[in-house]
Amino acid sequence: MKQLTVVNLNNITPEQTKDFRFRQAVRAVIFDSENKIALMDVKKHCYHKLPGGGIEAGEDEMQALARECKEEAGCEIEVIGEVGSILEYKDQWKLKQESFCYLAKLVGKKMEPEFTDEELFDEFKLIWVEIDQAIKLIKSDQPEIYEGRIINARDLAFLQAAKEIINLKN
Repeated sequence: MKQLTVVNLNNITPEQTKDFRFRQAVRAVIFDSENKIALMDVKKHCYHKLPGGGIEAGEDEMQALARECKEEAGCEIEVIGEVGSILEYKDQWKLKQESFCYLAKLVGKKMEPEFTDEELFDEFKLIWVEIDQAIKLIKSDQPEIYEGRIINARDLAFLQAAKEIINLKN
C-alpha cells in the first residue's frame, strides 16, 4: 500500500523512536447508498475522525477493519479499494503507528455503533456526511488534545486522497 505521508507533530528523529512500540491500525472511508461517508464527531475534544482502530492479536487487516466498522460505524462493509497508509509518531506515548485506510461501501442496513465507555465519555457521535463536508469539518476542527491533532492531520490526508481516487474513477 502506498504511504501518503508521515504525521510527526514534534519532529521526532529516527534515533528518538528506537524504544517506541509499534502498532498497526486500519481506517475506512465508508460510503452509503446516498454517497455519504461515516464520520465520528468527538465533541468533547473538538475533532472528527474516520472509523477504525488497532489491529488486535490474531487479526489481519480485513478482520480488524470489519470489526472496527461494526463497532464505530454500526455497519458491515465491502472493501472496494485502497486509499493508502500513514505513519504516525506519537511521542507522548512512545508509539509509532502505521494506519492503513481503505475505501468501502456499506452492506446491509445502518445500525447503532457499539462505542466503548471511553468513546461515550468523549461524546462520540456517528454522522453521515458527503466527503466534501467531511473534509471541511476536519479542516475547521480545533482539537484540544494532542491525540486529536494527530488524528486530524491523519484523517484529513486520508479523506483528501480518497477524494482524488473517487474523482479519478468518475
